Parts: sequence; C-alpha cells; structure tokens
Amino acid sequence: MLASPTFEDIRPLISTICDLMRTAPQIHIHAPADAAGVLSLCFIEAACLDVGLPYVRRFMPPQATLPRDEVIKPQSIDNGCLMFLDPFEDTWALSDIAQRSPTHITPLSVSVRLGTSKKGRQGALDVVAQCAAIAASLAPNGQRVRRLRPFAGSGLWLREALDTTFDPVHTAIRDVLSEEGSLRVVALPDVEQPSNAMIPNLSERMLKRLRKAWPTMDVDARTQALSELVLPCLTDSNLSTPRLEELIWHRLLYGDHPVDVVSQIHTAMNDWPKQADAAKVHASKLADFFLMNGALVPSSPSTD
Repeated sequence: MLASPTFEDIRPLISTICDLMRTAPQIHIHAPADAAGVLSLCFIEAACLDVGLPYVRRFMPPQATLPRDEVIKPQSIDNGCLMFLDPFEDTWALSDIAQRSPTHITPLSVSVRLGTSKKGRQGALDVVAQCAAIAASLAPNGQRVRRLRPFAGSGLWLREALDTTFDPVHTAIRDVLSEEGSLRVVALPDVEQPSNAMIPNLSERMLKRLRKAWPTMDVDARTQALSELVLPCLTDSNLSTPRLEELIWHRLLYGDHPVDVVSQIHTAMNDWPKQADAAKVHASKLADFFLMNGALVPSSPSTD
C-alpha cells in the first residue's frame, strides 16, 4: 500500500515518522475514544507489538463529547515519542506540516492519479490510512498488522467526503487492498450478514429473494436486479449517491468473516457509550478485541 501512488506524496514523511519511532525509548499513542481513534491507534499498536517497540496508549475524550469550540491538544509526556492521532483536525497541506511535530497525525491533502489518463485528483488521506501505512512500513510482515489490513481504508468511510462526491483516495485504497488480496469487493447479495440499517427504504424481502437467486444470475440480470432493489432507496436525501453505490456494489469482505467491513464499523458505532469516561473504557476493550481478532464484531449472526 505504501508503494502505491496514493502515498507517493507522503512517503518521505512516513519514513521520518518510522525512524523516530524506532529510536524512541518509548512510544506514547494518544487517540480519541471513538471509531476513528480506535482504528488508527490499533494499527500503530499492532506494529509496536509485531516488532517489539515499547509503547503505552491513552484514549482521550471522544470528539462527540467535546464542546463545539474545544480542541484536544497533545498531552505532555516525560520521555519518548508521542504519536498524537488527530482524525478530526482540518486537512493540512504537506507544505504546512513543518509547523508541527511529524508524529502529530492529521488528514493530509494528496494528489491521486486514477484511470488510464492518470489525471490528478485532490483528496484527503485520513489518519487511519496513514497509520496503516506507518504500521506496514514498520512491520511489513507483522502478523497483527496484516490481520488489521482490510480496515486500512475504513477511516475514509467515516469522513464526510463521501457524503457529497466521489472520493478518489477511498477508491484508490480500496482497489489496492483488493488487488493485493487483503479483501474482496462484492455486491450486497454476496454478503452473508450485512447491516442493512445503513440503507434507508431497503426491502429486506427483495434482498432475501435476490440472495437466493444470485448464484444463477448472469452479469446483466444482476445489474438489473440491483437497480430495482436500490430504486426506493434513492428517495432518501440523507444517504448520498456515492455512499449508496459503495453499500450496494462495493461491500468489502475478508477471510471467512461473514460481516463486511462497513457493517462491522456501523455495528460497533451503534454500541458506543455517550459519556466520555464510559467511551474510553469501551474504546480500550474494543481495541483489545480488534487487535486479537482482526474484527470489530464477532463472526456470529447479526441482530441488526
């Protein structure tokens, strides 16, 4: 992933961060106690565990519990390297990050070249994707890092870019993970246990019938059937067309887990406590489960 064009602009920065981490007497990982914080922190923690780097982690209050004008700032540490994971910070230009520590990880503006024309498109490389790249650089063959890899693009799903338009960074990372075999991109009927609550006005009965007939249908029949299934969903203005396209045609599966990546994120977020202290405890327990299992939810029947 780090060798892909998406990360070309920030490759030197990733290298600098990894050098700082390798030589630090201790690594302090600070992240907000929400989904983006857990995902990003776990990639860094997985790399530390795989290569034996000493570290401690701390979850800060989740973004949703903060007053509108309050900004979480890096905490002071006694010694070592502070990895301050800041997924809700504004997107920075690479030319401006010299104003802060390189280990203060925020969304970064990058150029992505897609299609046969390789025309550059601007996009934001989120904190989870950057942490996945840092982890891959530190521990390219690490067992824990590889286990989490299917979630490398999940932070982009949590961002607002897909609420308005096509996101080139999201698409590029999804394609890289698919090409390397970390995940499979499938249509909704191929998912055994999807979380359908994400799609307003979706007919569960039609989906169940379609899933049964799906293996016997050719490409044209599948396309037509999906179009009919999704037609009532287009009337809901709360779900953007780019998100709907991902939910219908681009579900992400890996290994033998029956729940796709986005459904796992949706389920995990639904169970999140509202209070800051409870959210910290919840985030810590979820991080432990994620690191151990490479999943945010158990591979048991969904109750959604």
